[in-house]
Amino acid sequence: MVTILPIIQIILSVILVAGILLQSSAAGLGGALGGGSDNVDAGYHTRRGSEKTLFNGTVVVAILFVIVSIISFIIG
Repeated sequence: MVTILPIIQIILSVILVAGILLQSSAAGLGGALGGGSDNVDAGYHTRRGSEKTLFNGTVVVAILFVIVSIISFIIG
């Protein structure tokens, strides 16, 4: 069990980074830096379809990563 936990952590971390990088923002870089002030609701965006699935999957992978990290800390 001790030898497989680091492997699981590496796999989860790669999946987590990929999930975060795949998420695209509707505002883009200009909205993140304060541009696009003509739209009052620039910060509000409803996730739909595959974007929502990707977001929920990323949250699940993040929670699994934290759980595996805590178990690894307790065992190790």
